[in-house]
Amino acid sequence: MIRLFHVSDIHFGREDKAAVAWFDGLVRGERPDAVIMTGDLTMRARSREFAAGLAWLEGLGVPVTVEVGNHDLPYFNIFARFFQPYGRIRAIERLIEKPLDLPGVAIVPMVTTARFQWRLNWAKGHVSMRSLQRALMLVEAAPKDALVFVACHHPLIEARTRATASTRNGAEAFAALAAAGAHAVLTGHVHDPFDVTHEVEDQKIRMIGAGTLSERTRDTPPSFNEIRIEDGRFDVVLRSLGPEPDTVLPREGVA
Repeated sequence: MIRLFHVSDIHFGREDKAAVAWFDGLVRGERPDAVIMTGDLTMRARSREFAAGLAWLEGLGVPVTVEVGNHDLPYFNIFARFFQPYGRIRAIERLIEKPLDLPGVAIVPMVTTARFQWRLNWAKGHVSMRSLQRALMLVEAAPKDALVFVACHHPLIEARTRATASTRNGAEAFAALAAAGAHAVLTGHVHDPFDVTHEVEDQKIRMIGAGTLSERTRDTPPSFNEIRIEDGRFDVVLRSLGPEPDTVLPREGVA
């Protein structure tokens, strides 16, 4: 069995220290095959927050790959946001979209953040044509018998959580990824977990969201997802820091 810990939205600077320590202990004790972090490592993209995030990621001691979230772009410095949006991420650059060598599994990165959008809320998702084409190329290049997981920050389609992603071009990207053969899209951003199966032109694809290990919880306590892969199939187990036991995340079907 391959076990992946899918974690998101740590928000160093507003991290829940008890939740982060709990996650660290589980990684050390259970040794998952890899950790997939789907964005918002920091709260305000400050250098000290990235330094704390890098120390945490390197301290996990297992393979890690990281996506960039909207909180990982400069918030107050407009010049830096436009002209050096990833300047402060250099410290963790080697972990961003890092390929993982997992038998029978392919992790495909896709950027859904934007330094500028023609709307007031730049925190919402956006899939550019360039980002989608790159992801599609990687999906199609994956081994034919592999489970293909696309990792990005924003849900491509709304998942009936309290927070929304409002991802522009998300539905079109989701349909294209399904047609190319992707099995699931792993996301964060909304701070609540979900597992929704969509059927797109006779192709089934799951959209899976992880919760948060920050103080900014919504309807769910601090949590992450464990993806268990065996015999070409996978289940998603919700692991939360709270009184409720770990449980297979209920799958909602949407045609």
